[in-house]
Amino acid sequence: MKLVDTHTHITDEAYRGEEEQVVARAVEAGVTRMLLADIDRRERSAMYAMAEKHPGTLFPMLGLYPGSVDEHWREELDALEPWLEKGPVAIGEIGLDYHYGTQFRAEQMEALRLQLEFASAHDLPVNIHLRDATEDFFKVVEDCPHLHLRGNLHAFSGSAETFERISRLGDWYVALGGVLTFKKASIARDVLRIPMERILLETDAPYLAPTPLRGTRNESANLPLIAAFLGALKGVSTEEIAQITTNNAEKLFPLIAD
Repeated sequence: MKLVDTHTHITDEAYRGEEEQVVARAVEAGVTRMLLADIDRRERSAMYAMAEKHPGTLFPMLGLYPGSVDEHWREELDALEPWLEKGPVAIGEIGLDYHYGTQFRAEQMEALRLQLEFASAHDLPVNIHLRDATEDFFKVVEDCPHLHLRGNLHAFSGSAETFERISRLGDWYVALGGVLTFKKASIARDVLRIPMERILLETDAPYLAPTPLRGTRNESANLPLIAAFLGALKGVSTEEIAQITTNNAEKLFPLIAD
């Protein structure tokens, strides 16, 4: 059984000094490929260096996280271009996040729009972070039909209706992580209405550890727990979940087959 973790943060400070062990534990658990989400310039060099040490296992993304959008956001976007030659597999994580306030709402929306254009121009999928900003997100995406977008909503905990709405606007997937396993999580019901050919798996490690590890530091090695939980909901084996979600990841992202 081989799994793809489509969103993780192996160079996060939570793993300082343990990065190699984290990768090894994931591979041993059957998570043979991991996509590294970009945040901003602070972690980018370390992230790409880590990916270069593990070709075919770690795949970097490139983007400005909405929580990093501030008065210097244009400088951050200008800093993306030179990294294209290093072969990111997606533009992400990008998006909108108003959970802690809307001070930079206009800037977040413009940064998202420009990065969607950037992704389209370079024929790359997008990895979307969306929190407490659904309507503004759709305002931006609905204004971009000419970009022929493809991508995924990461850490998806929205409704089946939200999935159906985004599906009308391009080639979209949802990535399910630890939230799926949380008690009373509505996505555990809504996922029954989302077709398997549109589902990816992720951990968002070190965040959002799945049950029964909730509240602890998450790792990509925990992805089989999420796969098994999804299999139980869908009434199929964990092995089938692994095969389908891996195929989906390979369709969306330019991954080297292992």
